[in-house]
Amino acid sequence: MVYSGHATIKYVSRAQELPTQMKHILQAVTLGFADSIFVYRHPLDSLLTNWVWWRTYIRDRTMIKGISQVYKRTEDLCADLDQNFPEFQAFAEGDPNFYAVLPGPRFLSFSEFVEETDLHMQSATLAVRLEDFMIDPLKEFSKIVQLMSLDLELSHLQLAPPNSQPFGYLAVKKILPRFRDFIHALDGETKGRIGKIGYKLDDLS
Repeated sequence: MVYSGHATIKYVSRAQELPTQMKHILQAVTLGFADSIFVYRHPLDSLLTNWVWWRTYIRDRTMIKGISQVYKRTEDLCADLDQNFPEFQAFAEGDPNFYAVLPGPRFLSFSEFVEETDLHMQSATLAVRLEDFMIDPLKEFSKIVQLMSLDLELSHLQLAPPNSQPFGYLAVKKILPRFRDFIHALDGETKGRIGKIGYKLDDLS
């Protein structure tokens, strides 16, 4: 059986299964009854996507699939981000007031999100980067097939890459000085964790 979803290891978060639930999953992984496959991307790309997703949902009660569904151009995203930067910062800080119109807990702050990513990578049986799926989706998918010991013929299989722009935060950083300043002002622990999970803040490596 294959289950897909979102769960946290340490922090309680809106729209995530509780850490107690993830604890049971990881116990099953440790005992060899299950595998945990963790798909992740650059945290700053996730931050922008999550901000757009939540503000769209709160405002319109609409669930979107990605930033491109709301903004056709990066310039449009940057203009809205610049105009609503205090709101963006409140979201990134995990301010409960951002969700005041919706009962329930808040979503993860950015620092918590990065820490959760680090914890999931430490616990996963297999961790794969979304950016690598964009380069060679078949290669990355093959890792999952191999882990699951599936008897599949992959030589003729064609997989479309994810419909997402890798390292899109760099374009926003280039256009919008306030976003650049936000990145520079991140605390040292968060910056260190971003490096630990294999990303940098200023290039595509």
